[in-house]
Amino acid sequence: MSVLVNKDSKIIVQGFTGSEGTFHAGQMIDYGTNVVGGVTPGKGGQEHLGKPVFNTVDNAVKEVGADTSIIFVPPAFAADAIMESAEAGIKVIICITEGIPTADMVKVKAYIDSLEDCRLVGPNCPGVITPDEAKVGIMPGFIFKKGRVGIVSKSGTLTYEAADQVVKQGFGITTAIGIGGDPIIGTTTKEAVELLMNDEDTEAIVMIGEIGGNLEAEAAQWIKADGNRKPVVGFIAGQTAPAGRTMGHAGAIVGGADDTAQAKMKILAENGVHVVSSPAKIGEMVAKVLA
Repeated sequence: MSVLVNKDSKIIVQGFTGSEGTFHAGQMIDYGTNVVGGVTPGKGGQEHLGKPVFNTVDNAVKEVGADTSIIFVPPAFAADAIMESAEAGIKVIICITEGIPTADMVKVKAYIDSLEDCRLVGPNCPGVITPDEAKVGIMPGFIFKKGRVGIVSKSGTLTYEAADQVVKQGFGITTAIGIGGDPIIGTTTKEAVELLMNDEDTEAIVMIGEIGGNLEAEAAQWIKADGNRKPVVGFIAGQTAPAGRTMGHAGAIVGGADDTAQAKMKILAENGVHVVSSPAKIGEMVAKVLA
């Protein structure tokens, strides 16, 4: 089992023929991901990386049955790209683009939320990977081995670090979801944790958060209310961040006492999450909770 993407996902790349789209689509194809084509307006009918190019997402859905998209479109046009995918009936939209204006994302979020069967992951995220099945993102695929631990993370780099540690402990990954670090994102920490909690092959979850916002607290409270069905290992980045300063991600800014790493770690622990103080301890804690 897996969540969001698997070997049967039919994936298109928006921004397919651009430099970023070309590089990462090539990596995805080399990994074995089922990329069925790409979209670049004005280049429909061409072939790129051995895959068909379409003018619109709607064309790709109708002609090759695409159900998943990954977006490498510049920030000024990325919101339109997301909504085009959603309107065409794409079920899972993964947006890698960084720097989308917040006002654009307010419109996107409202539109996606109005649809019944469409999920956005990101923007400003590393993507989603189900090891040995589908790499829909920019993560280094060789780090991820199939196993029984799910990962949810705001940070791309810490996603890779956590996966590497889990694999070295002998457990491996079911699906890793990079949700992104922008103020407005499609899939929240709670929603990603819930997907993994309901996946029968996932036996434990690593949840990596950071300063700013209340996504981690919301997830922790849901985990406890759900009965702590599976062990969750938590880490919060930004423990030494000065108040009021954005750190790395647009959403990583401490706006109040509850937004600090220390406050979040306390909330996680109070709700039954196994909190570690350093990312270097994630693997050890996973091994401990699964022992």
